[in-house]
Amino acid sequence: MKNIIEKIKKTRLATGEELLMLLKNTDGEIDEYLFSCAREVCRENYNGKVYLRGLIEFTNYCKNDCLYCGIRRSNKNAKRYRLGHEEILECCKNGYSLGFRTFVLQGGEDGFYSDDMICEIVSSIKKEYPDCAVTLSIGEKPRESYERYFNSGADRYLLRHETANKEHYSKLHPPEMSFDNRMRCLKDLKEIGFQVGAGLMVGSPFQTAENLVEDLLFLADFQPDMIGIGPFIPHGETPFAGFESGKVRDTLAMVALSRLLVPKALIPATTALGTIHPKGREMGLNAGANVVMPNLSPLGVRKLYDLYENKICTGEEAAECLACIKGRIASAGFEADMSRGDRCGF
Repeated sequence: MKNIIEKIKKTRLATGEELLMLLKNTDGEIDEYLFSCAREVCRENYNGKVYLRGLIEFTNYCKNDCLYCGIRRSNKNAKRYRLGHEEILECCKNGYSLGFRTFVLQGGEDGFYSDDMICEIVSSIKKEYPDCAVTLSIGEKPRESYERYFNSGADRYLLRHETANKEHYSKLHPPEMSFDNRMRCLKDLKEIGFQVGAGLMVGSPFQTAENLVEDLLFLADFQPDMIGIGPFIPHGETPFAGFESGKVRDTLAMVALSRLLVPKALIPATTALGTIHPKGREMGLNAGANVVMPNLSPLGVRKLYDLYENKICTGEEAAECLACIKGRIASAGFEADMSRGDRCGF
């Protein structure tokens, strides 16, 4: 199987059969070879740098009812919150003083924030911190909304595709949500000019190895600028409460294969990976990831943004969390980088 890994590394091409073989591999030595090749490709493109983004989770209200998500609208036990314009800017001020030059504004699909409000928030951040990048992660919107966000100064947009299989998508989402619309959104974002992020949960309910192959082939074709891959972690207030979490090994294999197929992508070592294994983020970096996103949200709301349960780093001050993460990145053999960190070649 090493020859297959070498071929993918050199050509960025793989057949479904080859990817399925690697995903189903049980040989630890082959996995280590896969991870080392992914590390090498990442280092060739990013020189061992791991980019730090300041994450601001500004609302946990959501109109959607995704079956896996802890902030789904049917969770009546969720304690809801929203951050105002000034609170968001205060998070940015704190982050900027710590050295962050990318702010990621993430929230549920909350109709309280009109397009006017989002554009005003983005333009205020860009006016105050013109050397910073702004990333939005606020879900499915009409093309016109995306165009307004881009024109107000937003640089990047994260929207996980969740699954490249239409039938599997329908098992994770309520009937009013559509696979075709999710794909339309990603296409629109790319055409508008955003640095675009796609991604998925590994081990989500009803997911097969063949589904993961479809995800990899989709990513290879779409060539997103960012790829968010983390394990599924169940939440007790969802219909999927009784399902098992995704496996660390499978998540790392997907990170590594994504790196080989989309070598210039910015790929986070996700908080979810760090939640299911104490060294999860370091393992992610060693499998080809090169982004970490410390939390800049106010301490009082961090535990309320619970997409899944037992999320790490919800009770630390941003500065303390940053010092800890920088140390862990260095101990894993990489260099923390606080710059904008745009995708290589963008």
